Amino acid sequence: MPVGLYVHVPFCLKKCDYCDFVSFTAHRDGINQYLSSLAGEISLYSDTLSGEEKQVATLYIGGGTPTCLETAGLANIIETIALHFDLSACGEITVEANPGTVGLEKLRTLRRLGVNRISIGVQSCSDKHLRNLGRVHNFREAVEAVTAAGEAGFENIGVDLIYGLPGQTAGEWRECLETVSCLGLRHISAYSLQIEQGTPIAGRIAAGELNPCDEDVEAGMFSDTIKVLKDKGYRHYEISNFALPGRECLHNQIYWRNQPYLGLGPAAHSYFRGARYANPSALEEYNSAIAAGRPAFIDAQTVSPETEMSETVFLGLRLIEGLDLKGFSQRFGKKIEDVYGGRIRGLVRDGLLEYAGGFLRLTERGMELGNRVFSEFV
Repeated sequence: MPVGLYVHVPFCLKKCDYCDFVSFTAHRDGINQYLSSLAGEISLYSDTLSGEEKQVATLYIGGGTPTCLETAGLANIIETIALHFDLSACGEITVEANPGTVGLEKLRTLRRLGVNRISIGVQSCSDKHLRNLGRVHNFREAVEAVTAAGEAGFENIGVDLIYGLPGQTAGEWRECLETVSCLGLRHISAYSLQIEQGTPIAGRIAAGELNPCDEDVEAGMFSDTIKVLKDKGYRHYEISNFALPGRECLHNQIYWRNQPYLGLGPAAHSYFRGARYANPSALEEYNSAIAAGRPAFIDAQTVSPETEMSETVFLGLRLIEGLDLKGFSQRFGKKIEDVYGGRIRGLVRDGLLEYAGGFLRLTERGMELGNRVFSEFV
């Protein structure tokens, strides 16, 4: 089976105040060493994988902020992958971009290199909220980035948005959804803000400088997201993701369907050959491993059949269509009820799960209480 290929670019112009992902302030020496190590890691895998294992279904370059790299650096990543992996059947190549780091020429180069999907981190339509998030751009620059992507030849353009921000009102969020949905986008991801311990925004909330969004208001924002985007023609296909028909993200569906993927770069994760792997987060440790001529991963765990079943269920339930029951039986040789019958019956009784057309899926209430449902299968 062709794999999903993920490349982590761990650099940003500035780390956002809510972010706890692995990322570092961009600097030339660090980027050059990273690009050299990444090329080495790609070559290592090329030497050890079979021809079939090097067939790529999707390529996703994320971060961090991939587009904070110079155009030549991004081109080097894509060209090196094309040299060592088989992209002939790759149906989707995505690059994450942030406003303020992409211009028309960079976008045109990416398009010429075969990138056919761009995902832009807009996050908010309010400059006030963008400042509170520690973003380096304003909303005007976000719109300019979307416009430039279209001019560069991208037809499949998506954006990320965050709701449940400190001080954000339901009216502000609905207005933002209305505004963004008029930009000609094919895909919109809408995530609730997670306040992660140790981040600057968590410190400001603890100090009383910012007021967290009320939980009931945030729940209403989620409901508004579904309604507004559905009215605009977007299909709600995963809890936090909406797309025009046929523009669902192929790469992320590999994760949600618990299919194999290979992660390259610092902090990248893989699910490959029946095991889960994690690369080191520290740049120095990652660089040292590659320089020594060995794979960078520091944590490899074989996935037992029981764990694979569990992960397949709770990941599949993130999809709005739900978990394909026939597919589960074919994959594992047993019906889902034979494994989780009691738990499923309890969740159906509580109005959180339902059967529909050969799928087991979350109800509307189940989507609001998704973590409770998922915990039953962990």
